Amino acid sequence: MQNLLRVIFLVLFISCNAIKVNYDYDKETEFSNYNTYNYYSEIETGLGELDEKRLFKALDIALQSKGLVFSEEPDFLINIEGRSFQMPKNTSVGVGVGGTGRNVGGGVSVGIPLGSSKLERQIVFDFVDAKKDQLFWQAVSTSALKENLPPLVREQKLQEMVGKVLSKYPPKKRK
Repeated sequence: MQNLLRVIFLVLFISCNAIKVNYDYDKETEFSNYNTYNYYSEIETGLGELDEKRLFKALDIALQSKGLVFSEEPDFLINIEGRSFQMPKNTSVGVGVGGTGRNVGGGVSVGIPLGSSKLERQIVFDFVDAKKDQLFWQAVSTSALKENLPPLVREQKLQEMVGKVLSKYPPKKRK
């Protein structure tokens, strides 16, 4: 029973933190030509070493489930860049004082910020043709960053992010 409560708590906790992903790709690309992948040797994920391992593991599993194969001589290379940034406070309360009389008016107002700034993480996934050295697909993931999560939750969040990032790869052909 206690394990069930933990799982429910984790699901609720994870579902509250939305992951936003924006996609872009070269519409001339024939995605069926890309069957093997590898990673750039110098990648700056912006993650700690353990989270980086979790990210690569999640990516490998997701890519291989799409039929792609890790290779030393790949069709495309994956570059990952990450950064953390502070989101500005977006809620405030306005307090104003004003007066008027005998055709004279005046007023003072002050905005008081509420809450605290949010720490966000942005991770950019670039898929680059290995022979042409040209970017052909990109996904930019943005999500809330919480540093004090236990390892299991960190792994689940990274798996969720990778799943969402790769959900639109390869892009569907539009007719």
